[in-house]
Amino acid sequence: MKQYLIIGNGAAAVGAIEGIRSVDKNGEITVISRENHHVYARPLISYYLEGKTDLKHILYRPSDFYEKNSVNVLYGEEAVSVDPDGKTVALKSGKKLGYDSLCVAAGSAPFVPPTEGLGSVPSVHSFMTLDDAETLKSSLTPDSRVLIVGAGLIGLKCAEGILGLCKEITVCDLAPRVLSSILDSDCAAIMQTHLEKMGIKFLLGDTVEKFDGSTAHMKSGCKVGFDVLVMAVGVRANISLVKEIGGECGRGISVNEKMQTTLSDIYAAGDCTESFDITSGTRRVMAIMPLAYMQGHCAGVNMAGGTESIENALPMNSIGFAGLHCLTAGSYDGECYEERFEDGIKRLYVKDNLLNGFILIGKIDRAGIYTSLIRNRTPLDTVDFELLKKFPALAPFGRTYRSEKLGGEV
Repeated sequence: MKQYLIIGNGAAAVGAIEGIRSVDKNGEITVISRENHHVYARPLISYYLEGKTDLKHILYRPSDFYEKNSVNVLYGEEAVSVDPDGKTVALKSGKKLGYDSLCVAAGSAPFVPPTEGLGSVPSVHSFMTLDDAETLKSSLTPDSRVLIVGAGLIGLKCAEGILGLCKEITVCDLAPRVLSSILDSDCAAIMQTHLEKMGIKFLLGDTVEKFDGSTAHMKSGCKVGFDVLVMAVGVRANISLVKEIGGECGRGISVNEKMQTTLSDIYAAGDCTESFDITSGTRRVMAIMPLAYMQGHCAGVNMAGGTESIENALPMNSIGFAGLHCLTAGSYDGECYEERFEDGIKRLYVKDNLLNGFILIGKIDRAGIYTSLIRNRTPLDTVDFELLKKFPALAPFGRTYRSEKLGGEV
């Protein structure tokens, strides 16, 4: 009976479990979970803080998921090293586990830059896990002033989640705009205006030079008083387990289209990996929950002796604040088509007769049509793109295309 070992317990691990079981119904599957929780949807932790969801509905799979799939989960354990020759993984507790096939789905960890005086701050938090959310919530009072360092996805979702739990929220970032990794200046300004209307304050193009207890001394010279600090500068892929044994790594663990690393019988999936982005033509970390699951499933199928590959990965993001939603995909390289409307914008980027990327804020209906065009590398001269620009729908694809892609008479 084959032994499968999965390091990590997120969306990629779920994909690996379901991928393995689609091929091998009897092999032994063991999951090493650093957290003491059943697998949950990390993007929902801000909604949990807001009271929009609860611990039952935050689960990524039903409570009997592991039992139904005959999975042994080791909660509160951490993998510290891999022996690829002996095919074992050593745990922090001192245990050693053997494997025939290993999937590293170790995710990422918060990056906390060294900052003078950070140790003097009485209440410092991250915002990556359910435990982080619980700890942050317990530190807040209705009179708390919160400083969030980082105006990216994590920092802004944290701000939204605690908005009703404290008195004041200030977000600072060295970048001159919010969501700088996914939005340009014009689009970021729309989101910032909306967030400011919610009551969130911003200090952009500025950063903390040093902390003195509950005071942040900013590069600009101003001082910010706070009671609670959240460090949300960014994350780094957890690559050490593979890098230390000679596996090829960049910013993430290098994998091929089958999610194989450069080491025998070792696969990787999810936020700890880097893979080929079809829209930019580069290898990059794409920390996206749906992709993490797809990569995990692909790894699981191949670990069990099946055949599956992912050859059309692209970066995507979906985020919303109090009713204003933002969707992005692909790369913003090429000729830009733009529509503006109240509280929103649409930007489509076309290059070499292909849709290469988009930014949608406000009106996001049928965004999947645009994503499909990008993912399938559909030549735009084979569809009525002039109509699709304004009205994403299936009709502009033509009867033949619809029949081939969707089946039946459509």
